[in-house]
Amino acid sequence: MEVSSDYYDEKFNFKGEWDMPSVCGLMIRNVKGKTYIIVTELYQENPGTSVTYAGRSLVEQICEAKGLDAQNVTYIECNPDTNSKLSFYDEKFFQVDFDADLEHRYRQLDRAELIKIMGL
Repeated sequence: MEVSSDYYDEKFNFKGEWDMPSVCGLMIRNVKGKTYIIVTELYQENPGTSVTYAGRSLVEQICEAKGLDAQNVTYIECNPDTNSKLSFYDEKFFQVDFDADLEHRYRQLDRAELIKIMGL
């Protein structure tokens, strides 16, 4: 199950749980003075930790590598469409707030929000 490169500008190598070599798709967008980091799960292409389980560590690694301030970015996780019959693999984007409680940490974005951020 290969993920389309339409979901990312580059593949980003990161240290996952227990420093496991891992990879995700990465897109960084600046819209009206706000910086958005969009990470995409690559499923079988990723030998290590998923973007969801890497969490705050992943955004910190991206910010360090790209010279961004982690306090001033909006972090979005993408589960890309893989044309699977399983709904688990349907396209979904979630804005993540690591400081929120678990019930409010993930907020699914709607199509209008994605158009503003990514120009879809």
